[in-house]
Amino acid sequence: MMCSPTLSAVQQRELARNLTYFLSTYKHISDSFIIEFFSEDLWATLPTRWQQILCDLSPPQIADLLLDRLNVNRSYSCVWPLSLLAFRATAHALTFPRTPQGKRRHEVGMLKPEEFLENKSQSSLLGHIFRKHVKPKKQHEIRSLGTLVKQLCDLTDCNSVVDVGSGQGHLTRFLSFGLGLSVTGIEADPTLVSMASKYDGQLLWMLEKERQRKNGPPISRSGPSPCHVAGWVNPKASWKDFVKQVGNGKCVCEDQTAPAGSSKKRQRESMSEADQQHGHGDQPVLTAESEFLGCSDNGQAASPLKNNDNTCTNSFTSVKHEPRSSSLLFPKRLCKTEAGQDPYVHPLCQESSSTEVVCPVEEGQEYPDFILTGLHACGDLSATLLRHFASCPHVRGITSVACCYMKITTSENPNPPGLIAPPLSPLPTSEASHSEFGYPMSSWVQGLPGHQLSYKAREGACHAIEDYMHRLREESGLLRMHCYRATLETVIREANPELRRPGVQAIKKAHLLPFTEYARLGLPRVGLPPDLPLDTCRVGAMLRQEGRVVVYFSLALLLAPVVETLVLLDRMLYLQEKGIKSQLVPLFDPAFSPRNLVLMALKQPTRDMETECTLP
Repeated sequence: MMCSPTLSAVQQRELARNLTYFLSTYKHISDSFIIEFFSEDLWATLPTRWQQILCDLSPPQIADLLLDRLNVNRSYSCVWPLSLLAFRATAHALTFPRTPQGKRRHEVGMLKPEEFLENKSQSSLLGHIFRKHVKPKKQHEIRSLGTLVKQLCDLTDCNSVVDVGSGQGHLTRFLSFGLGLSVTGIEADPTLVSMASKYDGQLLWMLEKERQRKNGPPISRSGPSPCHVAGWVNPKASWKDFVKQVGNGKCVCEDQTAPAGSSKKRQRESMSEADQQHGHGDQPVLTAESEFLGCSDNGQAASPLKNNDNTCTNSFTSVKHEPRSSSLLFPKRLCKTEAGQDPYVHPLCQESSSTEVVCPVEEGQEYPDFILTGLHACGDLSATLLRHFASCPHVRGITSVACCYMKITTSENPNPPGLIAPPLSPLPTSEASHSEFGYPMSSWVQGLPGHQLSYKAREGACHAIEDYMHRLREESGLLRMHCYRATLETVIREANPELRRPGVQAIKKAHLLPFTEYARLGLPRVGLPPDLPLDTCRVGAMLRQEGRVVVYFSLALLLAPVVETLVLLDRMLYLQEKGIKSQLVPLFDPAFSPRNLVLMALKQPTRDMETECTLP
């Protein structure tokens, strides 16, 4: 299945104009907080005819008649007003498609992709060494995105990747060990960086242990383990600062050894003399570990991927590798491991007195080309990566999967709640630093009237519409939670009018509790007594309006993909203004991974992205 074609520049601008007009018209819905349904009388803000039509809809009808854009067999019990039909039709028409190409109609709404039908927690398309410590959702994501990143590398003849916001290194590990790429991951949380390095060591140890059990040849690899750098990416820094940060960062190499009980001495003794001398740094990519990588025992190099017919493709032998000394992302890092050193320590870095190693990039050094990727890079981080991609001559391509739109900075809200604070001693930036906000990025959207997106609208864009449709069709008890919280908000404001939308920590299985018990547990969490008297008649009247609360939330949820489309389209327009074509691809199963749209772009690809890029 081919990648979807890009919109023309004129189509992009016209779509942005329509989006801003539509969203500004219905911002009273997208900007509303469902917990204020009663305290702000949100139902009364809807047109009277809408109220009459929507109040009697059952949850499955809400899913079929409002939210499901693919439903073509709608059955109405009465005539709907044209304004409501136009609202629904326009919301669906302006939204980027979220169904992955090749996904069959009857699969839409499934909570698990096909790869998890045999085992709900293990992807059948991913080798099991890449599934350890990885939840099913992440397995699905790293396989699909990793394969796409590899395709961009092939299109640009580029073998190096920088994974920003790499977390525990699941994608980084798959790109490096599974697909044979030279990868550097950068992550702001040092604890996650240490875990990523630890998991790298466990993977290598598992492979070596299996080799010994089968008396196979020594493990061989095309280059180093992925390098994990702890660092906060400054959105105001220039691309030169960013590249220096990645290159000069401390490559964390915590004890990448076997699990407890297996000493380093025993590990060294288990390795061949040649392996110890070379530190695993000068060998071809992982070979002959067929069973571990998800292939058969045929002596051939294995791939972590399987085709739909359950046969295995050999991604290792099909990759042509330059000598690593010339193809590393930052060549000056090459520091060969001496004989006798721990072979599980990162082979590119000189060991320091601590568990971190410094890999300096010298001033004036020529940087190699690389692909930039970010899997669910939070808030402004995705926008920052796009700016680096557009301005840095060494970034050949990018795959960007965004999330947490409410944490994006805007001129109206430069410090939104939940924004990650910079470290106490931020990295120095060059004079040519960036000061732009995360939205809007493009000059075109910035010039459109009504382009502003509130914090609430952007927060709503992070909701999972496919999951909510499933709840509606199943008539799940979880649907009552919005009504519970809206009723509690009314009780809170009557007790203390100064308390508005206070955070109430999640109450375990609250939907199974009577409201009185829910209130008893929730009130102390906002500083009110648990035995606060309740007006049972008034509370009961509010709880009987659960259906209306669900309908109103569904109207707001219908606008969520529209808001997301505007944010992502703004980024495409930003790239277009920089002379770069881009594509937005629904890569993941949206019911399984709601933030499933991947923005990808290349600069001067060696081959044509639109004709040769096939989706996994």
